[in-house]
Amino acid sequence: MRLLVIEDNRKIADTLKSALAAESYAVDVTYTGEEGLQAARYEPYDLIILDRMLPNKIDGITICKELRKEDIQVPILMLTAKDQVQQRVEGLEAGADDYLIKPFSLAELIARIRALLRRPHESLGTILTIGNLSLDTQAKQAQRGKYAIKLSATEYALLEYMMRNKGQILSKQNLINHVWDFDADIVPNTVETYINYLRAKIDKPFKTRPFIHTVHGFGYKMDTRP
Repeated sequence: MRLLVIEDNRKIADTLKSALAAESYAVDVTYTGEEGLQAARYEPYDLIILDRMLPNKIDGITICKELRKEDIQVPILMLTAKDQVQQRVEGLEAGADDYLIKPFSLAELIARIRALLRRPHESLGTILTIGNLSLDTQAKQAQRGKYAIKLSATEYALLEYMMRNKGQILSKQNLINHVWDFDADIVPNTVETYINYLRAKIDKPFKTRPFIHTVHGFGYKMDTRP
């Protein structure tokens, strides 16, 4: 899953990027409202972490209002040092989905991110399943039948995104957009490489119908049927 952090405090922003990358999220960071709004408009993020108090004219409230006005419905978690009720209400009414007061614990931030990412998929919960393959999105653990499957951070991120979108055809560009960040040196062959890594771990060792299918000319999909 690909996240955008819009935070002018570089120390906080870089700490968030490191902590979220350790949770297998792809993370892009912008340090101004102008850059953040442009990125949010043109890149397909799964969630935005947005500082309310940004320098210059485009602050967090403005970004929320602009994105919602343009019908961009990506979940937004707003961060702020302002803890008055009216200010929290203002942020939520501007279009934020959740609000976290600084200073905050990284554990709470990550828990809130997970909750927001579950909202469009209420029935999925924290355990994603397809056939006898399951993925625990809190423990970051994959299992097929009774066998645990060890995944790298990128393999995990790719598998999570595909399982959240099971049954849908996902193009290589779609996978690049949601699994890797701005700074990653990615070409279409990289996607093929990681798909092969996943197949070698979740499909090939098991003598049953595979879950990852190639849809020639379009991309890949996860399904119990070919």
